Amino acid sequence: MMTTVRMAFASCARLHPSSSSPLTLARVPVGAVSFLAPSPLSAAPPRSARNLALFCHPSSASPSLTEAAIAPSLPQAAAEETKPPVPSGDEKAEPTVEELAGLLDIRVGRVLKAWRHPEADTLYVEEVDVGEAEPRTICSGLVNFLPIEELQDINVIVLANLKPRNMRGIKSNGMLMAASDASHENVELLVPPKGSVPGERIWFGSEEEKDRQSDPAPPNQVQKKKIWEAVQPHLRTAGNCIAVLGEHHMRTSAGPVFCKSLKGARVS
Repeated sequence: MMTTVRMAFASCARLHPSSSSPLTLARVPVGAVSFLAPSPLSAAPPRSARNLALFCHPSSASPSLTEAAIAPSLPQAAAEETKPPVPSGDEKAEPTVEELAGLLDIRVGRVLKAWRHPEADTLYVEEVDVGEAEPRTICSGLVNFLPIEELQDINVIVLANLKPRNMRGIKSNGMLMAASDASHENVELLVPPKGSVPGERIWFGSEEEKDRQSDPAPPNQVQKKKIWEAVQPHLRTAGNCIAVLGEHHMRTSAGPVFCKSLKGARVS
């Protein structure tokens, strides 16, 4: 019988001359049933090419037990592929709204003079002292909400590090901040508390947090990174009309900033 098997493998070698893998012969223990060896009760099958193919195969056609044991299972491989990347030390967390608000240059201002814009029916033009060598020119769309008499010689809150804009022929360098209701039918200017000094920078939080305020960003950065657009939706007035960022009061050294009567209003 072994002679017959050896002849079969010799024939297989001739049938597969291009195979790079050695042919393997399965050793069958005594008394075991083998699919490679014929049953001693049956006659040996004819050695045709079809039967010879049943006795031999390249070892590469089926992996060995060792290869199957070390190959990772599909669930393991999938788990490894879906592992979240480990963040590197160079990645920075997104700044919070409070941190972005600290980059805004919001100041106490005082309106020195106000007049109607000659080319725009809804705009006032104001000269505002914000603690600089020269007053700033600011255009405000308040004609439909505030009599011009109420704008003269008053303290206001100014967003001072916006990029200047040309508004119908007049360059506006800043924005007066105000509160408005949901329908935008009622608008009130934000007011600093009595004793506030023009030019003082506004901050959000407790009195102790004033010294931890960051430097304001330049106007180009405020525009490029849309800092004001990120902060503005979080500004409102509380139930006592105090302007807040989240739960943090907007304040000067003299106290919180407020409006006259609008509660739960948006600030812009």
